[in-house]
Amino acid sequence: MIPETSPGSETDVGQPSVWKRVLLLILLCVGLAALAQSDAVHNRLLQVLGLAESLINERPVLGMSVFVAASALSAILAFFSSAIVVPAAVHAWGAPITMLLLWTGWTVGGMGTYAVGRWLGRPVVKAMISDATLDQFEHRITTRAPFGLVLLFQFALPSEVPGSVLGLVRYSFAKYMAALTITELPYAVGTVYLGESFLEQRTFLIVGIGAAGAIVSAWALIRLR
Repeated sequence: MIPETSPGSETDVGQPSVWKRVLLLILLCVGLAALAQSDAVHNRLLQVLGLAESLINERPVLGMSVFVAASALSAILAFFSSAIVVPAAVHAWGAPITMLLLWTGWTVGGMGTYAVGRWLGRPVVKAMISDATLDQFEHRITTRAPFGLVLLFQFALPSEVPGSVLGLVRYSFAKYMAALTITELPYAVGTVYLGESFLEQRTFLIVGIGAAGAIVSAWALIRLR
């Protein structure tokens, strides 16, 4: 089990920060819903997506490869997000194919973060995630960590954190891959439905999906603490 940190610890996964994260995600989805209700914004977006779809249809293999690569990169670099191109992907390929491509990309990216931790070591990992986060988990998530704990770890934090930490401590790659593929699937489904809902101007569904994702993430963080 993960030992408790003291209330004043710099690395404590505190509940106030959890609920701030929940509130931020919900506010972002409310903003997205408001944009979806604007006919001017929506029509302009459809024009842009139509151009993107034409380019993708001309080079479908290249388009899918670029999307998977962008998804993988978003799993490695916290500041880069593939979610912004999901509506274009849904518009071009439909929801099921986009889910599969997004899931594949995130899985490949997770494998990359594990490889960084395992083969490049702590100095490179420290460039990817903060010292506080690394110190918090490096000595608590070990090679003998229960699979359920690793699942929770993967659900609770951005994928570059568990991947690099688990690689650093040399956790079983097979078990890590199992946890990675299980936890990334619902997020891929939610992200694609969020993009689809934006295209179809279903504002209540946008807010609902965002709230559900925020609550699941918050629950995992609290349980991890």
